[in-house]
Amino acid sequence: MQAKNGHVIIGGGPAGLAAAYELARHAQRVLVLEATPHLGGLARTETYQGYRFDIGGHRFYTRLSEIQRLWEELLGPDLIQVRRLSRIYYQGKFFEYPLSFGNALSNLGLGESIAVMASYLRARLFPHRHETNLEEWLTNRFGSRLYRIFFKTYTEKVWGMPCHTLGADWAAQRIQDLTLAGAILSALGGKSRAKTLIRTFHYPRLGPGLLWERMREAILRNGSEVRVNAPVTGLKREGGRITYVEASHQGATALIPCDHVISSMPLGELVQRLDPPPPEEILASARALRHRAFLLVGLILEGRDLFPDNWIYVHSPEVAVGRIQNFRNWSEALVPSSEHTSLGMEYFCDEGDTLWSQPDRDLIALAAQELEQLGLADGSRIVDGVVIRQARAYPVYNAEYRTHVARLRNYLAGFQNVQTIGRNGMHRYNNLDHAMLTGLLAARNVLGARYDIWAVNADSTYGEAL
Repeated sequence: MQAKNGHVIIGGGPAGLAAAYELARHAQRVLVLEATPHLGGLARTETYQGYRFDIGGHRFYTRLSEIQRLWEELLGPDLIQVRRLSRIYYQGKFFEYPLSFGNALSNLGLGESIAVMASYLRARLFPHRHETNLEEWLTNRFGSRLYRIFFKTYTEKVWGMPCHTLGADWAAQRIQDLTLAGAILSALGGKSRAKTLIRTFHYPRLGPGLLWERMREAILRNGSEVRVNAPVTGLKREGGRITYVEASHQGATALIPCDHVISSMPLGELVQRLDPPPPEEILASARALRHRAFLLVGLILEGRDLFPDNWIYVHSPEVAVGRIQNFRNWSEALVPSSEHTSLGMEYFCDEGDTLWSQPDRDLIALAAQELEQLGLADGSRIVDGVVIRQARAYPVYNAEYRTHVARLRNYLAGFQNVQTIGRNGMHRYNNLDHAMLTGLLAARNVLGARYDIWAVNADSTYGEAL
């Protein structure tokens, strides 16, 4: 089975759809191949019993005017503005985030607050000279005491490994310019250089999935095609060109001739699907890249207003949950009942590990028990639940990842018609807007431009602070 020549986009997440949208807008024939039943990747919206669950909680906030215009163009009045409120739960107390000096002082107590400031001053006077890992990066900016309170436990829940084994690159992208001094200055009403401490953000009224559906509609109107449940199983190559993309769809295998390939599938998996295969050194780097998985336990509860936050970061080590989304506080339209609330209890894990493999009923019971343990809601108020799993959610920045990514990037640079984009396609912890920008620029390269996609977000323009 064959298809007509055109441009093949591997992956129907934010980056892949942005690339397809841009090419279709310029009258190019595009085929999008998405391995799963849903568009949007980690930024998708899933529906259960009429309740909409945002897998991860995605703020629509950008300093890229082009991306902001695109969102507004596609969503119009359905792009609503949301007040941000997020807090940190630690040792039975809620800490405001961004940091409120008075709130932190009250929760920590005078003695601990003095110890935190002394630790911070010590770090400023005697910093780690070479920031080789995440622990050193954070300690230099916050001091060892505040690092242990506000960063260590949560970060190790997310990544499943000690902070001293994680590269500092992740923090440089996600927490750039945020320091204890800057956070205190912001809390006291002064000006901080930190680019993460925003108070409002935009959000699609029905969740991020609304944007992906609008993009899909536009792509189809321009004569292109979007296939879901269509995993790519091989990429046939001749010299420095991909000539065919092999994909499964509706029980058949399609061999699709292509002019260009733009891929947001995990970088290592793309390389492993090349036929003939690359040299063993390249395959070894492809196999070495790791991803962290994620699962969301969606709970439906009686009552409207459980707590005021959009989301809560759970830093306490006595529970496994890492973050809790309160979807009514993102958009009322996500919750169909005026008498109920829906929450997303987020757990970080490795694909196939004990947590990932638990039956759904056990995960729902765990989430209910931990919600009650945290004092956020009585377990008897839970009326239903659903489990949503996301494999390969976060590219892992371990000590060796940079070497492996550079090797794969250099190898793929020898191909004339392949570009990799997005968070997984570049093994880079991009935000939503940066991922979409890589897709737009890749499409323009197909049209004749010469953008360096790897320069997007390389200067850590801004990120989410936690």
